[in-house]
Amino acid sequence: MKLFCKPIWLSFLISGILSLTALGQTTVLKNVTVIDGTGNKPHTNQNVEIKADKIVSITNARGATPKGATIIDMTGKSIMPMIINSHGHLGNLKGTTTKRENFTHENIERQLVQYEKYGVSAILSLGSDHAAIWSLRDSSRNGLLKGATIYTAGYGFGVANGAPPVDYGMDDVLRPQSADEVPAIMQKLASLKPDIIKIWVDDLGGRSTKMEPAIYEAIIREAHKHNIRVAAHLYYLEDAKKLVAAGLDVIAHSIRDKEVDDALLTEMKKKGIIYIPTLSLDEFAFSYGGQPEWINDPFFKNALEPGVYEMITSKEYQDKTANAPNYQKNIAAFKTALINVKKIYNAGIMIALGTDSGANPIRPQGFSEHFEMGLLVQAGLTPLQAITIATQNSATFLKVNTQMGTLAQGKKANFIVLDKDPSGNIKNTQSIQSVWRNGKKVQDFQ
Repeated sequence: MKLFCKPIWLSFLISGILSLTALGQTTVLKNVTVIDGTGNKPHTNQNVEIKADKIVSITNARGATPKGATIIDMTGKSIMPMIINSHGHLGNLKGTTTKRENFTHENIERQLVQYEKYGVSAILSLGSDHAAIWSLRDSSRNGLLKGATIYTAGYGFGVANGAPPVDYGMDDVLRPQSADEVPAIMQKLASLKPDIIKIWVDDLGGRSTKMEPAIYEAIIREAHKHNIRVAAHLYYLEDAKKLVAAGLDVIAHSIRDKEVDDALLTEMKKKGIIYIPTLSLDEFAFSYGGQPEWINDPFFKNALEPGVYEMITSKEYQDKTANAPNYQKNIAAFKTALINVKKIYNAGIMIALGTDSGANPIRPQGFSEHFEMGLLVQAGLTPLQAITIATQNSATFLKVNTQMGTLAQGKKANFIVLDKDPSGNIKNTQSIQSVWRNGKKVQDFQ
């Protein structure tokens, strides 16, 4: 398999085909509550006028509606922007397995449709992809694939005989053995135009070799020469400090061994570091050792791959999880992650939403993104703050905030219709009635 072959660019006819989209019937969502994704309180009794794929206006429902418009009564409903997942994985998961053979067009598009069904408009696949991702990414960005839009790091940087383990479909991860190897590798990867660079700096609880500072310093330096940001998988406070000092752009998991200190917070704020806590990953690491309250919730069960519910509810699996040597450590790590995300938020550092969903069977795609918002609230944020992280902040992180992430005049009409207002109860983001993208209803949630 040639990792660095350039993708076959889509025909220039694509743009012509897409330009044939009709100008669009005007649609008005009447008397709806609007949560705009900015953190502002909900705007009640609003009319949302949509034409083609854009929001034309959001006005008080007492106003007149355009002549000839399709009127949809939304009394009692709320809308919020679609969610953006800033840290997930595509393709390697299928059923109870994670392996390279699962990485097919069909499987990836199926997962994109599932994300969209749960109100996720875009997914950044962070470092576990294979060669097919480049053409799929281009097709997705041109509207030729169903479901959520693909953003990708392509092939992440790991350690030879170390993190990440190859048995999770990670056999195309780049594993330079010295800093001298990095420039040539980065040159080839940059030619494929990844949306970000991913590095793993972790010893996986002492079970693995950690990337040497000289190597990750070279990766960051070379990526920046190509104007590409770098995101790090990490665990330890000390590694976070070293990586931030080396010029890292994004911390892609929670710091979990210790509470963050003022020195790191100051540096993160000064350098504009983005923090993606993936709290759901840490909850899932121990919660299946018992019977979490959501394990029989249809919103959760319907997101699972075939066979996973039976696996995680078996006594054998629950006992194995509860009796694992790192069980108590995982609980402690989760508690530390909750403390740290609140400290980081209070320090004014940008937080984006990510979940690591799709990396293995116990992190379901779609459910995890809503669950993550709930965990942010558990950490001490308000529901509206959590929603802003999942929408406006994540769009800003992916540099698509001029088009999406908030509901406003001129923005894409990408939103979730909810039966209940989530501004007082974050779990109400799960009361999905339907999902709209580009001004059209694409999914009824069933």
